[in-house]
Amino acid sequence: MNTTILRKTALGIAGLAFTGGILAGPATHAHATTGTTGVTTAVQADKPAKDKLIPHGVQGDQSRIDLDDEQTANVKAIIAATKKSGLDERAAVVSIATALQESKLENLGHLGDRNDHDSQGLFQQRPSSGWGTPEQITDPIYSTMAFQKGLKQVDGWQDMPLTEAAQTVQVSAYPDAYAQWEKQAADLVAEHWNS
Repeated sequence: MNTTILRKTALGIAGLAFTGGILAGPATHAHATTGTTGVTTAVQADKPAKDKLIPHGVQGDQSRIDLDDEQTANVKAIIAATKKSGLDERAAVVSIATALQESKLENLGHLGDRNDHDSQGLFQQRPSSGWGTPEQITDPIYSTMAFQKGLKQVDGWQDMPLTEAAQTVQVSAYPDAYAQWEKQAADLVAEHWNS
């Protein structure tokens, strides 16, 4: 069976309830203003500043993928979890770039023989390494908060290049791979932080 079809099937089953909740929520947090004409218009909040999202600039060539509705819902879930953790936009950029590298923002269940050990979810966290149960690490809010708990334990992560901060938490066999997603992650945070 095609890997993409298998992933989509697993994601559809595992993330249906969560994705439905995200998509059923409010579409924007715009506020209304009334002009001198008495007409009410929606005003979108300002996007986060680029220097806050990419304070060190990007490293190396950047990659970019088109996102489907499910991947976009996962971006919104990562941002919601970041806010719940009390962290800022930069933490969301690091988290989204990490999830782009680990799963292309797909909430992967166990892939059988094609699985990397017992890695699952957006961040490819492993139950055997103490990240949580399979149910927990395939919950986008839980897995993001678990990743960010690890990030908070990295002394000075805010002052590190993205790939170094992500690698310190993830301990990947490809430590420099996170850097390629920084621009897209920053663009996604700028687009969805206030939505």
